[in-house]
Amino acid sequence: MKADAKAEAAPVGGGSKKKLIFIVAGVLVLALAGGGGAWFMLKGEPEEHVEETKAGKKAKKAKPAGPPVYVPVDQFTVNLQPENGEQYLQLAITLQASTLEESEIIKTNMPKLRNRILLLLSSKHASEINTPEGKQQLSKEILDAVNQPLESGGENQEVAEVLFTAFIIQ
Repeated sequence: MKADAKAEAAPVGGGSKKKLIFIVAGVLVLALAGGGGAWFMLKGEPEEHVEETKAGKKAKKAKPAGPPVYVPVDQFTVNLQPENGEQYLQLAITLQASTLEESEIIKTNMPKLRNRILLLLSSKHASEINTPEGKQQLSKEILDAVNQPLESGGENQEVAEVLFTAFIIQ
């Protein structure tokens, strides 16, 4: 009977070791999950929302708050580069600014922006801008021209999109 008692007692001791291993493993899993969650929460914002200042320090870039602000631009009528006789373009656009402040800067500097756009438009051929792809390319070029600094050494504008509201080639 003593041999049977030892055989029966062995599984009981082994079972408590298994329970201990499961408990330790569970605690480790919870600790790792908590540590990973804390790391994600404390890691900060993605780099795209962080801007480096002139002093080399990183500062958070303010996200535009509220709905977009639209700034209509007076209609343009320009002579296009000659191909098959004289042709002209009649174009009206609206600029999508990121903030009210940006829209005020655009309105204040409208003569400079109109000049940039006018020079760009008058350099085009009708065949370049007659297709949907050509219009998209023109929109990108206008956006690039509008977003350039208004003053030497100044900051770029934050116009998000150029929207055509009228487009006639004759």
